[in-house]
Amino acid sequence: MAETERERIEVEREVNAIREERRKEVAEIHQKDSDRLRESRAILRELLSGKAHISNSLLRQAKCVIVIPSVKKLASGFGMKYGRGVMTCRLGEEFQGTWSAPSMYALEGGNFGFQIGLQATDLVLLVMNDRGVDSLLGSKVKLGGDMSVAAGPMGRAMEVSTDLAMRAKLLAYSRTHGIFVGVALDGSTVRPDNHANEVLYGRDITAREIVRSGTVAVPRDARPLLELLEESVHVASEGAPPQGHVQQH
Repeated sequence: MAETERERIEVEREVNAIREERRKEVAEIHQKDSDRLRESRAILRELLSGKAHISNSLLRQAKCVIVIPSVKKLASGFGMKYGRGVMTCRLGEEFQGTWSAPSMYALEGGNFGFQIGLQATDLVLLVMNDRGVDSLLGSKVKLGGDMSVAAGPMGRAMEVSTDLAMRAKLLAYSRTHGIFVGVALDGSTVRPDNHANEVLYGRDITAREIVRSGTVAVPRDARPLLELLEESVHVASEGAPPQGHVQQH
């Protein structure tokens, strides 16, 4: 009996230790998701209202937006890029509705070249057509291979944005040292971050259900980001930068 009791106590300790580790893991992922959403809003606001910004009309053409803060490039001869961000899409069959609850996304990839050190870059991707959305809602997508990517237009180049938007599935922008520029991302891969989504929404859920069904409730931490997007697509004048606040009811 004594041996059985000791075994029971030992098993109980192991179970409690596993539960505690799981609790800590979930809490850490929750915090990272919250940080992603907050940082994504700040980055998008800068792209929409900074000195070098895109027009609200270009954003209105986008079906979805992906923001990936602090993409890191660990490089020493062979460079590996990685980052974690969020994706939200316009709801409705024609992508004309409100912005969806966000799905967590991951960017990964590698490139050769003589590169030394650690670099961090913020990325914003505008998904410009239905096929681009479908590709991103599947599994891993290789940019420049499975999906065409163009450097997003800035400044005077904005006047050709309509033609560019019709031809490219993705328009890509990067910010390094506080300055946004269009950027090519050939060779990188983008995929849904399923584990982070499971933690954020409390169940196993696909990126497609999150951003296309219209039935997924928006997490509290995501509301400021979606408010900024909602206001931006309704701004009448392209020259008036969004304020990032929507009246709560």
